[in-house]
Amino acid sequence: MSTIQGVSPGLLAAMNGTGGTSGTGTGNAKSTAVEAQDRFMTLLVTQMKNQDPLNPLDNAQVTSQLAQLSTVTGIDKLNTTLEALMSSFQGGQSLQAASMIGRGVLVPGSDLALANGKAVLGVELAEPADKVTVTIRDLAGNAVRKIEVGSRDAGVAPLVWDGKTDAGAAAADGSYRFEVAATRGDEKTTASTLMLGEVVGVSTGAQGVRLNIPGVGETALSDVRQIL
Repeated sequence: MSTIQGVSPGLLAAMNGTGGTSGTGTGNAKSTAVEAQDRFMTLLVTQMKNQDPLNPLDNAQVTSQLAQLSTVTGIDKLNTTLEALMSSFQGGQSLQAASMIGRGVLVPGSDLALANGKAVLGVELAEPADKVTVTIRDLAGNAVRKIEVGSRDAGVAPLVWDGKTDAGAAAADGSYRFEVAATRGDEKTTASTLMLGEVVGVSTGAQGVRLNIPGVGETALSDVRQIL
């Protein structure tokens, strides 16, 4: 493309977004893509007015630049559409999460609260297992109870601890931790621990919809494995 001649300071200011025509503060501001399109067209017209008659503009280059500008404008519109869809999706998630307030949920974690001789926990298996064993320990790490769950299919399985120790005595109410081991044949399989929590609030922000669960903290909606 030919060299631009006779470009006025006002045009350079418009290209740099420092001119007084951007609409800032007037309540009629244009989008970035529209401003870029206006500046490009102004520059193109000025360039055509000041082109060297012996070295005119190359039509192929002009067409190529117009195509690039159209692509940028399309991407800007696509981003706007995606932002609107994300906002709508987050609104739907907020409504779904609000219905969970007051409900118990199983989320990743290994803490266990024994109250009135009863505690609820969960395990998540990546594949079916022939043998699943849950070991409950006190906060000092001592094994209190080992529960043989038996065979389980893949997925989430809620379990209830009756508060009894391996010796048959009643364990004291309070905080415990647990771990899970699973095997299929002679091989270990992937097993994860799930802890019970009660949803008391919902918040939204840059990280999406979050559930407020005492003892767990803010948890992503996607971390909920099962609602009880």
